Amino acid sequence: MTSPTVRRRRLSAELRRRRVEAGMTLSDVADVLEWSPAKLGHIETGIRKWPSVMEVSALLKLYGVTGGQREAVLTMVRESRLRPWWTEYEDVISSAYVGNEAGAVAIDTYAGMLVPDLLQVPEYTAALARAQGHGDLGTERTVTAFLKRQEVLERDSLERYHAVVEEDALRRVSGDSALLHAQLRRIVDLGRNHDRVVIRLLPTSAGLHAGSAGPFTVLEFDEGEASLAFVAATHGGGIVESEEGVSACQNVWRRLVGASTSPEATATTLNRLALLT
Repeated sequence: MTSPTVRRRRLSAELRRRRVEAGMTLSDVADVLEWSPAKLGHIETGIRKWPSVMEVSALLKLYGVTGGQREAVLTMVRESRLRPWWTEYEDVISSAYVGNEAGAVAIDTYAGMLVPDLLQVPEYTAALARAQGHGDLGTERTVTAFLKRQEVLERDSLERYHAVVEEDALRRVSGDSALLHAQLRRIVDLGRNHDRVVIRLLPTSAGLHAGSAGPFTVLEFDEGEASLAFVAATHGGGIVESEEGVSACQNVWRRLVGASTSPEATATTLNRLALLT
């Protein structure tokens, strides 16, 4: 079963498609069911997160959806209402992003001056959390949440995880040789032992580059669903859904890959650094 977040988005799209096929407008449906158009609009856009089985049943009856097709949609409703683990950590992670990350089949990520989240060792995550102002409890919760997130790399449905890592992101922890060594070993080991994990190093010598505007991640999904992007920011960042916005991120991603070293050269460089620390 895929992420409830992804299920909710697919449910919204499916209900919208069924209404259109039935030849009804939002106002038509709202009049028949005595709902406000805003309520139905929220369900179809995913703003309302958890439409009930009863509400969706009423919509499907109105649209003439019966039998196995009706049951398939209702199953989607039930799965979309499950409470996933990340909702318990909304104080330290973006629930909206992690919910989509958990259901992606491909992840392309650039974290700017930081080591990408799914590559971090716990010591790095803890040091970063403290630098961002978290106390002991917040730091512990951040580490726990990141370790849970990293389980996505073991998910069978994940086809590709591709990260571009700034050389300068590693240099920023060079003052702590034990931390740097542990972080280098994790990156090297992931690149070596996971066929789906591809890691490239963006050398300092690359100078100014296409990713200078900041960190972002592009997520791809199965079943023909459109890709999403997440652009990081101080206030927590946001999800980009528009085709134009996602395409812009994908273009920057391609240019970053072009400016980075190959996975093989990256492994050689990182191994050399690890031996020197």
